This record gives sequence, C-alpha cells and structure tokens, in this order.
Amino acid sequence: MKDVIEGRVWTLGKDVDTDGIISGKYLTIIDPNELKKHVFEIALPEFAAGARPGDIIVADENFGCGSSREHAPQAMKAIGVGAVVADSFARIFFRNAINLGLPTVEARGVRAIFEKGDVARIEMRAGRITNVRTGATVEFPPLPAHLLGLLEAGGLVEKVRAELAARKAGAAPTP
Repeated sequence: MKDVIEGRVWTLGKDVDTDGIISGKYLTIIDPNELKKHVFEIALPEFAAGARPGDIIVADENFGCGSSREHAPQAMKAIGVGAVVADSFARIFFRNAINLGLPTVEARGVRAIFEKGDVARIEMRAGRITNVRTGATVEFPPLPAHLLGLLEAGGLVEKVRAELAARKAGAAPTP
C-alpha cells in the first residue's frame, strides 16, 4: 500500500450491496481473472470494460451492505481498484476489504465532493482526501497502525505468511 493513493474516480450512491458489486450468480468463480469481468455488473455496468488499474471507487453511505461475501472486495482488487472511499461502510465489508489488502477509507462527506472522472488523492496517514480538479478536501481519522500494517503487507494472509517466514528464519516479526 502506498501512503498516497491517486486515481480516477467512479461514483456510486447509497446502499450499494455486495450483490451490486458482484452478483451472487458468480460466487462459484474462484479465478480472479474471471471474477473481475463481472465486478459492478449491476451497480455500474460500464465499470468492468472501462476500469483502469488504480481507479478509485467513491460512494455514499452504507457501501458493501448485504451479505458478508469476500467476493465483493476480491473482485474489486482483481480488477485493480486502488481504493474504496465512502461516507460509511457495512462493517463486515470494510474488514473483508482490509483483510484482502484493498485500501478502504471511511470519510463523511466524501461523496459530495466528487463526480465521475475526477481524480482523487488519498493521503492515508495524514487522513485527507482531495479532489485534484476542484481542490475540495475531506478529512478522516487515519486507520489504526495494525490495519495500515495489514494493507502494507498486502492483506491478512500475506502478513501471516511474512510473520511465519520471519519466525522460521529466526527474525522478529514486523508489527
């Protein structure tokens, strides 16, 4: 994870549920390259064809509500989403995204300062999101160190792998 994440914005409204991110009919797909073809098929049909690595999702309240399926953040990570920013998140979605290494930031009022196609600049440790086009900024409480550590490692599985490798080599694990 980079301390500063910058990318083109795709906007969504309120209550985007996990079915809107990846339809339940694709839950048997385990290949990320296949899964990414269907991300936002319902909520934002043009996304899969038009997304570029590093693009940022900016949404309103309650993003990721519905089921607790990991396929939703997995599909976004597979297609190369750089970060997801919303006024608020469903708690399970938020933690699944962090555990998978997908930067996820809750910032009240963020949806109001962006339009589709704008460029967002997210300063993870400073707790600031800026619309590069307009200069509008929203501040947020930075993620705690342990969650930033998960993102820097690439997710929970990668962090555990690194800790196990360090233990095996006799080195102290990273925080």
